[in-house]
Amino acid sequence: MPFPHHHGGACALAFCLLTTTALAAPVETATTLPELSVEGGGSPKAGSLTVPGVAEQRRAVNATVGSVAFVDAEDFRNSYANTLRDVLKDTPGVFVQERYGQELRLSIRGSGIARGFHLRGIELLQDGIPLNFADGSGDFYQVDPLSLRSAEVYKGGNALTFGATTLGGAVNFVTPTAYTAFAPNIVRVDGGSFGTIRENVQMSRIDGPVDALINATITNSDGYRDHETQRTQNFNANVGYKIAPGIETRFYAGVYLTDQKLPGTLSLFNALNDPRLANPSAITGNQSRKVETERLANRTSFELDVGRLDVDSWVIHKNLYHPIFQVIDQDGLTYGVSPHWSGTFDIAGFRNDTIVGLRAFAGVNEADQFVNVAGRRGAQTVNALQSASNYEAYGENRFWFLPDVALMTGLKAFSSNRTFSNKGGLPASPSARFGNVTYEGINPKAGLLWQPLPDIQVFGDVTRSRDVPDFSDLAQTNTLGVTFVPLQAQRAWTYEAGTRGRIDRLTWDITLYRADIRDELINFSINPGLGIPAATFNAPRSVHQGVEAAVSVEVLRDLTGLGDMLTIAQVWTHNDFRFVNDPVFGNNRIAGIPQDVLRTILTYTHPSGFYLAPSIDWVPQGAFADHANTLKAPGYALFNVRTGIDFANGISLFLDARNLTDERYISDISVVTNAATVTGGPVAFYPGNGRSVFGGVRASF
Repeated sequence: MPFPHHHGGACALAFCLLTTTALAAPVETATTLPELSVEGGGSPKAGSLTVPGVAEQRRAVNATVGSVAFVDAEDFRNSYANTLRDVLKDTPGVFVQERYGQELRLSIRGSGIARGFHLRGIELLQDGIPLNFADGSGDFYQVDPLSLRSAEVYKGGNALTFGATTLGGAVNFVTPTAYTAFAPNIVRVDGGSFGTIRENVQMSRIDGPVDALINATITNSDGYRDHETQRTQNFNANVGYKIAPGIETRFYAGVYLTDQKLPGTLSLFNALNDPRLANPSAITGNQSRKVETERLANRTSFELDVGRLDVDSWVIHKNLYHPIFQVIDQDGLTYGVSPHWSGTFDIAGFRNDTIVGLRAFAGVNEADQFVNVAGRRGAQTVNALQSASNYEAYGENRFWFLPDVALMTGLKAFSSNRTFSNKGGLPASPSARFGNVTYEGINPKAGLLWQPLPDIQVFGDVTRSRDVPDFSDLAQTNTLGVTFVPLQAQRAWTYEAGTRGRIDRLTWDITLYRADIRDELINFSINPGLGIPAATFNAPRSVHQGVEAAVSVEVLRDLTGLGDMLTIAQVWTHNDFRFVNDPVFGNNRIAGIPQDVLRTILTYTHPSGFYLAPSIDWVPQGAFADHANTLKAPGYALFNVRTGIDFANGISLFLDARNLTDERYISDISVVTNAATVTGGPVAFYPGNGRSVFGGVRASF
C-alpha cells in the first residue's frame, strides 16, 4: 500500500520506516482508540484520489511509527460539538480545555504549556494543508466541528509526515467531500443552555467528473458568563474535478466570521464563588475578538507508475479587531506551496515506503495598536509590520527488513526568517523596535515498529523537534512599548514507546514519552486581569514526560439478545512537566496544566439506534497557577450524560447534558511567575461552565 498521501509536506532525503499492513476490524467505542483495520472503519465510501475514504484515512494514521489518534466525526456528531474540545476530548495525550466561547487551550505533551492565548507548538491543518499563519501561530475559530469528517492527531515528531517537527506535533482536520459525506443532504438545528441556538446545513453532489460540497454553520450564544456573547458564521466548500485517469484537482474555500465578547479572568475566590462574573476591565474596555478569515486552497494529485505526487497551495487572509488592554488591529496574509511524493517499492526484495516533500510558505501581518476607548480605537501606540518566511525539506522512510518489523528514519531541514519593524509607540532603541532573525536546523527521527499479530502494534522512536518563536513571543509588550525580543528556538529530543491494538473485547492505546528540552519557550502574564499578552522567556533546561493511555472493554454483549452492547472506556493523560535546575525556579513544576486528567465513559448502544453514554471528567489536582508553585487550583469531577436515537429514516435526536452537579471549577489559568507576591492573589483564573443541557435534531437524506 502506498505511504500516506494526504499530508502536506517537504524534502528529498532518504530513510527507513513506518508501519502496518492489513489489520483487524474496528470496535465501536466512545473514545479515541486504535482501529487498525483497513476495512470497516467509518463510511464504506471509497473517497477519491485527492481525499481517500474514512477507512483509508484511518489506515494511514495507524501506519505511523509512533503515538497517533484518529477521530471519526461519527463519534461527536450526536453532541453539541461547538469547540475542538468536543472533537478531541477523548484523545489521550491531548489537553484541550475551554476558556470561554470558542477560545480554549490546546496542548499536546505540554506544547505552549503556559501560553495564555491562542496556539503555539502545534501545527493545525485542514485536509492536509496548513491552517497556521506564516509565523507558526494558530487560531481555532476557522475549525468548525460540524464541517468535519474526521480528525487525525500526530503527536510530536510523528507529524513529520506533514513536514511538521514541533514539540506538540500536528492535528489534521479532514472535511467531507461528496464521496465521503454521511449523506447528500444534512440539515441540523441544536441549542440549549446559555441562550444557545445553532443551525447547520450541508449539501453535496456528484456529476460525472465533478463533485462539490458546501457546509454552513451559524451559532449564537449568550454564554455562561457575563460579557461572553458568541456570534459565529462558518462556511466551507470544496469542488473536485477528475481531469483524466489518475489526475484529480480539488479546490477548497472557506469564510469564517467570529464576534466573541471576552469575560476575562477572575481571582480564584471569584472564579469559584461567582463564576458568571466578568472581569470589570473586560466590560469597561468592551473587550472582544472579531476575526474575519478567508481561505483558498488547492490539492492536485497525480497517480504515477510508482507512487503519487500531490501539489498543495494555499492562501489565508485574516483580519483581527481585538480590544483588550489596547485595541489590537491586525491584517495578515499567509500563502504557500508544497509538493510531496509518496510511494511503495521493493529494495532487494524487501518492502519500502517513502515520502519526500518541500514546503515554502510566507506571510506579512500589519500589526497596529491603539488606546482602547470602550472598545474603540483611540490614539495609535503601535505601527508594526511582521514578516515571516519558511523553507523546508523533509522525508520519511520505512523499511520492512522483516515481514513484521519495520525500521523508520526521517529528516527535516528548515530555514525560517522573522522580521519585525515597529514605527510607532514609545521611544525605544532601534534594536528593540526592529529585528531580523533567521532560525535554521535539521531535525532527525528514527524508530522501530513491530507488528506481532495483524491487530497489535508495538513501537518506539526518538525525534528531534524545534519550535521557532512566533510574533506573540518575539514582539512583547513592556515598559518600552512593543519591542522585539530575540528569543532562541526551543529544541528537544523526545523518546517514546508504546503499543496499540485489540484482543477480542479489549482495545488499547498506550504510550510513554520523555522530552528533554533546551531553551523552552515559557510564558507568564504580567497582569492577566487586564488582558495584557503574556511575556515569553527561554528556560535553559526542562523536561516533559508522561503517559498517554486509552483502554476500552466491551463489558457485555447481547444484553437483550438483540445485538446491543455495553462498553466502558478509560482515558488517562499523565503530565510531568518540570524545570531542570533553573536559576529562578529550580526543579519546580511548569504551571498551567494539571498533572493528571482522566475521563471515563460508559456507553450502551442498541441496534435500534438508541444510545446512552454517561461520563466523568476527573482532575484529581488542579494545575499550579505560578511557576514558583505557591498557588494551585483545586481538583474537580464533572458528571455528564449523552443520549439519543438515530432512526432508520435519517432523523436523529440527541441530548447532551454537562456538569450535571453544577460543579464550581477552574477550566484554565493565565500563568504568573509567583502568585505569593501578588496582593490578594492573581486575577488569573477562567471558571468552567456550570450545568448545561443541549439538544438537537438532524435530518440526513
